[in-house]
Amino acid sequence: MKQAPNIRWHAGQVDRQARWTGLGQRGATVWLTGLSGSGKSTIACALEAELLARKVPCYRLDGDNLRHGLNHNLGFSPEERDENVRRAAEAALLFSDFGTITLASFISPYRAARARIRARHEQESLPFFEVFVDTALSVCEARDPKGLYKKARSGQLSGMTGIDAPFEAPLKPDLRLDGEAQLDVSIQALLSLLSLQSP
Repeated sequence: MKQAPNIRWHAGQVDRQARWTGLGQRGATVWLTGLSGSGKSTIACALEAELLARKVPCYRLDGDNLRHGLNHNLGFSPEERDENVRRAAEAALLFSDFGTITLASFISPYRAARARIRARHEQESLPFFEVFVDTALSVCEARDPKGLYKKARSGQLSGMTGIDAPFEAPLKPDLRLDGEAQLDVSIQALLSLLSLQSP
Protein backbone atom coordinates (compact mmCIF):
# COMPACT_ATOMS: atom_id res chain seq x y z
CA MET A 1 0.00 0.00 0.00
CA LYS A 2 1.37 3.39 -1.02
CA GLN A 3 1.99 5.74 1.89
CA ALA A 4 0.55 9.23 1.75
CA PRO A 5 3.14 12.00 1.31
CA ASN A 6 4.11 14.52 3.95
CA ILE A 7 3.58 12.28 6.96
CA ARG A 8 6.11 11.18 9.52
CA TRP A 9 6.14 9.11 12.69
CA HIS A 10 5.68 11.23 15.84
CA ALA A 11 7.53 9.59 18.73
CA GLY A 12 6.18 10.11 22.24
CA GLN A 13 7.91 10.58 25.58
CA VAL A 14 7.14 7.02 26.69
CA ASP A 15 8.71 4.13 24.80
CA ARG A 16 7.55 0.53 24.58
CA GLN A 17 9.83 -0.74 27.31
CA ALA A 18 8.50 1.89 29.72
CA ARG A 19 4.92 0.86 28.92
CA TRP A 20 5.70 -2.83 29.35
CA THR A 21 7.55 -2.19 32.61
CA GLY A 22 4.61 -0.19 33.88
CA LEU A 23 2.18 -2.99 33.03
CA GLY A 24 4.49 -5.73 34.24
CA GLN A 25 4.14 -7.74 31.04
CA ARG A 26 5.12 -7.84 27.40
CA GLY A 27 2.60 -7.49 24.60
CA ALA A 28 1.97 -10.27 22.09
CA THR A 29 -0.52 -11.24 19.41
CA VAL A 30 -2.21 -14.63 19.38
CA TRP A 31 -3.75 -15.09 15.92
CA LEU A 32 -6.36 -17.87 15.77
CA THR A 33 -7.12 -19.07 12.26
CA GLY A 34 -9.51 -21.78 11.09
CA LEU A 35 -12.75 -22.43 9.28
CA SER A 36 -16.03 -20.79 10.22
CA GLY A 37 -17.42 -22.86 13.09
CA SER A 38 -14.02 -24.25 14.04
CA GLY A 39 -14.23 -22.76 17.52
CA LYS A 40 -11.87 -19.78 17.17
CA SER A 41 -14.15 -17.25 18.82
CA THR A 42 -15.22 -19.63 21.58
CA ILE A 43 -11.59 -20.32 22.43
CA ALA A 44 -10.64 -16.63 22.26
CA CYS A 45 -13.53 -15.67 24.58
CA ALA A 46 -12.58 -18.33 27.12
CA LEU A 47 -8.90 -17.36 27.00
CA GLU A 48 -9.77 -13.68 27.44
CA ALA A 49 -11.80 -14.52 30.56
CA GLU A 50 -9.01 -16.67 31.96
CA LEU A 51 -6.34 -14.05 31.35
CA LEU A 52 -8.41 -11.30 32.95
CA ALA A 53 -9.10 -13.55 35.94
CA ARG A 54 -5.31 -13.72 36.29
CA LYS A 55 -5.10 -9.90 36.03
CA VAL A 56 -3.35 -10.13 32.65
CA PRO A 57 -4.29 -7.20 30.38
CA CYS A 58 -5.71 -8.54 27.13
CA TYR A 59 -8.09 -7.61 24.35
CA ARG A 60 -10.02 -9.69 21.86
CA LEU A 61 -10.38 -8.80 18.19
CA ASP A 62 -13.06 -10.83 16.41
CA GLY A 63 -13.54 -10.99 12.66
CA ASP A 64 -17.31 -10.46 12.72
CA ASN A 65 -17.07 -7.72 15.34
CA LEU A 66 -14.56 -5.69 13.32
CA ARG A 67 -16.85 -5.91 10.29
CA HIS A 68 -19.41 -3.92 12.29
CA GLY A 69 -17.05 -0.95 12.50
CA LEU A 70 -13.43 -0.76 11.35
CA ASN A 71 -14.01 -3.13 8.41
CA HIS A 72 -17.70 -2.44 7.73
CA ASN A 73 -16.99 -1.37 4.15
CA LEU A 74 -15.29 -4.62 3.11
CA GLY A 75 -16.84 -7.56 1.32
CA PHE A 76 -15.52 -11.09 0.86
CA SER A 77 -13.54 -11.03 -2.36
CA PRO A 78 -9.95 -12.32 -2.01
CA GLU A 79 -8.65 -8.75 -2.08
CA GLU A 80 -11.14 -7.56 0.55
CA ARG A 81 -10.40 -10.54 2.77
CA ASP A 82 -6.72 -9.62 2.62
CA GLU A 83 -7.53 -6.02 3.51
CA ASN A 84 -9.76 -7.22 6.35
CA VAL A 85 -6.93 -9.12 8.00
CA ARG A 86 -4.39 -6.38 7.20
CA ARG A 87 -6.43 -3.82 9.13
CA ALA A 88 -7.00 -6.29 11.95
CA ALA A 89 -3.27 -6.98 12.11
CA GLU A 90 -2.48 -3.28 12.38
CA ALA A 91 -4.99 -2.98 15.23
CA ALA A 92 -3.37 -5.98 16.92
CA LEU A 93 0.03 -4.33 16.56
CA LEU A 94 -1.18 -1.25 18.41
CA PHE A 95 -2.62 -3.26 21.30
CA SER A 96 0.47 -5.47 21.51
CA ASP A 97 2.80 -2.49 21.36
CA PHE A 98 0.97 -1.10 24.38
CA GLY A 99 1.62 -4.33 26.28
CA THR A 100 -1.69 -6.11 25.86
CA ILE A 101 -2.08 -9.78 24.97
CA THR A 102 -4.11 -9.43 21.79
CA LEU A 103 -6.38 -12.34 20.86
CA ALA A 104 -7.34 -12.16 17.19
CA SER A 105 -9.82 -14.70 15.81
CA PHE A 106 -10.13 -14.48 12.03
CA ILE A 107 -10.71 -17.11 9.38
CA SER A 108 -7.84 -15.41 7.50
CA PRO A 109 -7.88 -18.11 4.81
CA TYR A 110 -4.72 -17.22 2.88
CA ARG A 111 -1.21 -18.22 3.92
CA ALA A 112 0.35 -15.23 2.18
CA ALA A 113 -1.80 -12.79 4.17
CA ARG A 114 -0.96 -14.52 7.46
CA ALA A 115 2.73 -14.48 6.52
CA ARG A 116 2.49 -10.72 5.99
CA ILE A 117 0.94 -10.34 9.44
CA ARG A 118 3.82 -12.27 10.98
CA ALA A 119 6.31 -10.18 9.01
CA ARG A 120 4.73 -6.93 10.28
CA HIS A 121 5.07 -8.14 13.86
CA GLU A 122 8.67 -9.15 13.25
CA GLN A 123 9.32 -5.74 11.67
CA GLU A 124 8.03 -4.12 14.87
CA SER A 125 9.83 -6.64 17.12
CA LEU A 126 6.53 -7.84 18.59
CA PRO A 127 5.80 -11.49 19.49
CA PHE A 128 3.34 -13.20 17.16
CA PHE A 129 1.82 -16.66 17.52
CA GLU A 130 -0.16 -18.29 14.72
CA VAL A 131 -2.64 -20.75 16.25
CA PHE A 132 -4.48 -23.14 13.95
CA VAL A 133 -7.85 -24.27 15.28
CA ASP A 134 -7.94 -27.49 13.28
CA THR A 135 -11.52 -28.67 12.93
CA ALA A 136 -12.80 -30.91 10.15
CA LEU A 137 -15.12 -29.27 7.63
CA SER A 138 -17.79 -31.87 8.43
CA VAL A 139 -17.72 -30.84 12.10
CA CYS A 140 -17.88 -27.14 11.22
CA GLU A 141 -20.83 -27.81 8.94
CA ALA A 142 -22.62 -29.77 11.65
CA ARG A 143 -22.12 -26.89 14.07
CA ASP A 144 -22.95 -24.17 11.50
CA PRO A 145 -23.62 -21.53 14.21
CA LYS A 146 -24.53 -18.82 11.68
CA GLY A 147 -26.27 -21.05 9.13
CA LEU A 148 -23.69 -20.09 6.51
CA TYR A 149 -22.80 -23.61 5.38
CA LYS A 150 -26.47 -24.41 4.84
CA LYS A 151 -26.83 -21.29 2.71
CA ALA A 152 -23.66 -22.13 0.77
CA ARG A 153 -24.77 -25.70 0.09
CA SER A 154 -28.18 -24.50 -1.11
CA GLY A 155 -26.64 -21.92 -3.44
CA GLN A 156 -27.85 -18.89 -1.45
CA LEU A 157 -24.29 -17.88 -0.55
CA SER A 158 -21.15 -17.86 -2.67
CA GLY A 159 -17.53 -17.45 -1.65
CA MET A 160 -17.89 -19.56 1.48
CA THR A 161 -14.50 -20.59 2.84
CA GLY A 162 -14.14 -24.36 2.70
CA ILE A 163 -16.99 -24.77 0.21
CA ASP A 164 -16.37 -22.69 -2.90
CA ALA A 165 -13.52 -20.55 -1.57
CA PRO A 166 -10.19 -21.91 -0.33
CA PHE A 167 -8.82 -22.24 3.17
CA GLU A 168 -5.05 -22.63 3.17
CA ALA A 169 -4.22 -24.35 6.45
CA PRO A 170 -1.03 -23.26 8.20
CA LEU A 171 1.92 -25.49 7.38
CA LYS A 172 3.91 -24.70 10.53
CA PRO A 173 1.67 -22.98 13.09
CA ASP A 174 3.12 -22.03 16.45
CA LEU A 175 0.33 -24.09 17.99
CA ARG A 176 -2.26 -26.47 16.58
CA LEU A 177 -5.46 -26.92 18.57
CA ASP A 178 -7.85 -29.79 18.02
CA GLY A 179 -11.18 -28.08 17.41
CA GLU A 180 -13.04 -31.03 18.93
CA ALA A 181 -11.00 -31.12 22.14
CA GLN A 182 -12.37 -29.99 25.49
CA LEU A 183 -12.20 -26.22 25.83
CA ASP A 184 -10.02 -26.36 28.94
CA VAL A 185 -7.43 -28.41 27.03
CA SER A 186 -7.13 -25.66 24.42
CA ILE A 187 -6.95 -22.95 27.07
CA GLN A 188 -4.16 -24.74 28.93
CA ALA A 189 -2.20 -25.15 25.69
CA LEU A 190 -2.55 -21.43 24.96
CA LEU A 191 -1.54 -20.47 28.49
CA SER A 192 1.57 -22.61 28.09
CA LEU A 193 2.35 -20.84 24.84
CA LEU A 194 1.97 -17.46 26.51
CA SER A 195 4.08 -18.42 29.51
CA LEU A 196 7.04 -17.54 27.29
CA GLN A 197 5.97 -13.91 27.58
CA SER A 198 7.37 -12.88 30.95
CA PRO A 199 7.79 -9.19 31.93
